[in-house]
Amino acid sequence: MPAKISCVSYFLPTGTLTNEDLTRDFPEWSVDKIAKKTGINTRHIAAADEFASDLAVGAGAALFDEHAIDRASVDYLIVCTQSPDYFLPTTACVVQDRLGLDTRVGAIDVNLGCSGYIYSLGLAKGLIESGQADRVMIITADTYSKFINADNKSVRTIFGDGASATLVSSDGVPASLQAITYGTDGSGARHLMVPHGGLRTGAVGHDAALTGDQTSNGYDLFMDGPEIFNFTIRVVPSSVDRILDKAGLAKGDIDLFVFHQANSFMLEHLRKKLEIDENRFFVSMETTGNTVSSSIPIALAEAVRQGALRDGMRVLLLGFGVGLSWGGLILEW
Repeated sequence: MPAKISCVSYFLPTGTLTNEDLTRDFPEWSVDKIAKKTGINTRHIAAADEFASDLAVGAGAALFDEHAIDRASVDYLIVCTQSPDYFLPTTACVVQDRLGLDTRVGAIDVNLGCSGYIYSLGLAKGLIESGQADRVMIITADTYSKFINADNKSVRTIFGDGASATLVSSDGVPASLQAITYGTDGSGARHLMVPHGGLRTGAVGHDAALTGDQTSNGYDLFMDGPEIFNFTIRVVPSSVDRILDKAGLAKGDIDLFVFHQANSFMLEHLRKKLEIDENRFFVSMETTGNTVSSSIPIALAEAVRQGALRDGMRVLLLGFGVGLSWGGLILEW
C-alpha cells in the first residue's frame, strides 16, 4: 500500500519574543525593519524548563485530539530534533512513554534540521511500503532558542521554537508521497552549527577555530548568513528541477509550493528566481518564525486552515539548511 499523509497538527510554546521586544534590545533596528527583513513579527520561545520532548508531546497530543486518532493504532514513532533532551536515550523513547504509545512500537530519533521533515517522510514511506509498519507518527520538535546568544540579533530575529506531528499511513485518501529526492554537502557543515556540546570539541577554543566566531562560548548557534544564502540559491532551483523530472511533471503542474520557512527575504528571492506565482507559493512564518524541522509541517497545517491547500491539490515540498542538507518531494493532498 502506498504511504500517505493522513493529517498534520502542531504545537507552540506559550512564551513569545516579539519585534517590539527585539527593538528594545537592539534600538538600531526598528520593528518595521525587522519585519521587512525577516517576515516575522513574533516567535514562540520555550520556557527554561521546557524542552524538545515537552513540545513533541504537545504536538502528538494535538494530533490525537484534533483528528480523533487512536494512539493504539500508531506502530512506529520518528522524532526529528537537533535539540534532544539527552545524548541518550533517544528523545523518541521518552516521547513514546509520555504519549502512552504501545510498547510494541518502533521509536527512533532523526538528527536533522531544516530538511528533517522530508527525510522523515522518506523513512516513513519506506517503513510502510516495505511492510514494516502501517501507521507512522512523525514528530518534529526543536528548541533552537536555547542555542542562541541573546546578543546575536542575526539569528535571534529569525528562529522560533515549535513542534509538529504528522500521521503517515497506508489507509485513507489524502496525500501520497512521490519523487522524493535528497542532497548533502557536508563540506559546508561549519556554516551553520553549534560547535560545543558533543564529544569532539573538548575546549571552547576549538569552537572558535571551527567557526571563526571569537565571541561564541561554544554552545551558541553559529550561522554564516551569506554562505547559507549562497548555498540555498545554488541548490534549491536545481532541486526543484530534479524533483519535477523524477515525477515527470512541469512547474505548471504544481498547485502549491511549500518550502522550508527560512525567512521572507530568502523565500521571495527563490520565488522570483523560480518564477512561481505568489498565489502558488505558501509562506507562513509571521507568528512563528523559522521553526527549523517544524516549519514545513506547520506551513502545511496553516495552508489547510487558511484554505490554500485543498483536497486534490499537488504540492511540492522542499527543505534545505543545516548539514548542509536538502530534500524534497511531491505529494497529492
